[in-house]
Amino acid sequence: MDIWRWGFKEGVQRFRCKKCKHTFNALTGTPLAHLKRRDAWLPYCEAMIQGLSVRKAAERANIHKNTSFRWRHRLLTAPRNVCDVEMQGIVEADETYFLKSFKGSRQIPRKARKRGSKAKKRGLSKEQIPVLVVEDRRGNHFDQMIESVDSSTIGVILPQLLSDESLLCTDGAHVYSSVAKDYKIPHESVRFAKYGYVKERVFHVQHVNAYDSRLKSWMTRFKGVATKYLPNYLGWRRMFERVGDQLSPLKVFTMALG
Repeated sequence: MDIWRWGFKEGVQRFRCKKCKHTFNALTGTPLAHLKRRDAWLPYCEAMIQGLSVRKAAERANIHKNTSFRWRHRLLTAPRNVCDVEMQGIVEADETYFLKSFKGSRQIPRKARKRGSKAKKRGLSKEQIPVLVVEDRRGNHFDQMIESVDSSTIGVILPQLLSDESLLCTDGAHVYSSVAKDYKIPHESVRFAKYGYVKERVFHVQHVNAYDSRLKSWMTRFKGVATKYLPNYLGWRRMFERVGDQLSPLKVFTMALG
């Protein structure tokens, strides 16, 4: 072997490379490198499973609230990038929207508003950030925050996700029809006014709409999420969707290692 044991530091086994002479431990090079307070790791991961706020998670793990905030986003660094990247069969696609937030920023390009408040304009506007949600009937799932819902953006993402035998199913939004036509993707558009919720008893977007509902309901507990951290929260929610009832504190910690 090219490494050997090189003592302990703060109770953690270290190793040394015979070739480069550098020392390291099992967490070196991961988002959890240099993390202190090993006694609080699993209690904090349990607080993550329960979806507790930063302050309540800090109380649960007996750490400072600022440490709680840093740990949250360290633990979510790897999960934010874990998505299924190939969809098969009937594939549903839709977008959901979150209010743009500069929460935590020292300078913001508009007048501050209270947490949990609504957009000033009704309907879609530049005040909201779209998240594209794609899911097939086998449970493969992909979601991503995007700049805008247009052909140039959707046309980059969807063709990479769909297999050769996939059929895209969406609502009546023109952008999906346009992308499907440009990339020769088999496509079924379910317009509510014409077909109701289900077309020909098989074509619908109820899976992605159900996920949107679960995501929005879960996110309300945080009373507004800074847009720059939204990908982390999407990854956090995907942890629940992927693992379900089998999610344990040790599993959360393991997934954070990447």
